[in-house]
Amino acid sequence: MTIRLIALFSYVLAAAGAAERPNFLFLFADDQRPDTIAALGNERIDTPHLDMLVAGGLTFTRANCSNPICVASRAELLTGTHGWTNGVESGLREDKVTWWADTLGKSGYLTGYVGKWHTRGNVHDRGFEKTAGFYQGGGGRWWEPQTDWKGFPITGYRGWVFQDSTTGEKYPELGVGLTPDISRKFADAAIEWLEEATSDERPFFLSVNFTAPHDPLFVPPGLEGKYRTGEMKLPANFAPWHPFDHGNYGGRDEELLAWPRTEEAVRDLLRVYYSVIDDMDRQIGRILAALEEGGDADNTYIIFSSDHGMSCGSHGLRGKQNMYEHTINVPLIIAGPGIEAGTRTGAQVYLRELYPTTCELADVPVPDKVTATSFAPVLRGESDSHHESIFGFFRGVQRMVRREDGWKLIYYPHLDRRQVFHVGRDPDELNDLSGEQEIREVEAGLWRELEEWREKEGDPLLSTGG
Repeated sequence: MTIRLIALFSYVLAAAGAAERPNFLFLFADDQRPDTIAALGNERIDTPHLDMLVAGGLTFTRANCSNPICVASRAELLTGTHGWTNGVESGLREDKVTWWADTLGKSGYLTGYVGKWHTRGNVHDRGFEKTAGFYQGGGGRWWEPQTDWKGFPITGYRGWVFQDSTTGEKYPELGVGLTPDISRKFADAAIEWLEEATSDERPFFLSVNFTAPHDPLFVPPGLEGKYRTGEMKLPANFAPWHPFDHGNYGGRDEELLAWPRTEEAVRDLLRVYYSVIDDMDRQIGRILAALEEGGDADNTYIIFSSDHGMSCGSHGLRGKQNMYEHTINVPLIIAGPGIEAGTRTGAQVYLRELYPTTCELADVPVPDKVTATSFAPVLRGESDSHHESIFGFFRGVQRMVRREDGWKLIYYPHLDRRQVFHVGRDPDELNDLSGEQEIREVEAGLWRELEEWREKEGDPLLSTGG
């Protein structure tokens, strides 16, 4: 299977098949750091199916999520608009957006959704025609307090339950809240969806949304003992504390790991975090096998990514609410027709740009309300660059600019504090160069870029003098 899939992913469509509209299979993780794939250099994790995608497609090493929080990142992805445009943090502005699945559906695609729905509004109102394994909140009456692998009270996904997206019927017998085998349940639903899609003549767009490796964490069935605490490698930028309040010190994510962070606690966290990713990888393998068996693999773009990364002890943080590379970057691998196998690119792209990119690949007009730009030329090998500079933000406490040349500035408005790194020479962001005389002009240039971007995009802080 592995050899055949790699061959399929690297296969360039012949002229006769090029006119056939491609399918899109979007595999979406939750809270997965970009450095948790074996083929990309992590020697402590086992991810053979993601490794296969790396070998068979194009890997982006500088893909960016822009706004590292679940609902906000997903709103950008599904609308192709920046968070300050779509207004997700203050109330979604329906008049400012169109929806990814709706655009593809109206152009003749069968659209489907599997897994976690963590977006404002009804999934069907967002353009998804057919769901399976649909999972969201609403099961509070069946909820019973749980603890995670280390006995810590669960604060995430309390009362979430599988349900019918149309009738609202709940299925608590499948578990309430996250369960150790939940990735398998999502994969079962995705496989069923793909099997039924073979009888539909339309091309398909299927979005499979895992909860892995979001907390609460449990060791999945069959992986007990595979990863051992003492064998886990600490992040190079591990620290017991973050050196200052980055604006989310008291946030839910940071409370999941005791202060100060200890080496033992972080290693044990990584043991379970890796186990959950390993299990998701196994389930992705099952989905890819079903795709091949259905005869659709040679005309399908397979996209793997995550809504954002996660700290897991890096820089003394546990959560995702920060502008460091381990969080603002996301894993992004795309395999499919016309994409050269086993390639990598440092082109800076945004997660929300998947919307216009798939439209271009499918020859579907991009709606005017979509402000993101397609990076299809990078996929076709026509360009090795997309944005000279990209930007990120988290609520009213963080702003970021990163250039192609590696220079990066993070600004903390609530502290009026800056950090400056060169992520090419210092990928772990250990050496803050802000205020150094020798980079004075570089820092000033980065600051100008950031301020110009904030003004252009309408940073709500500017109206309050932040």
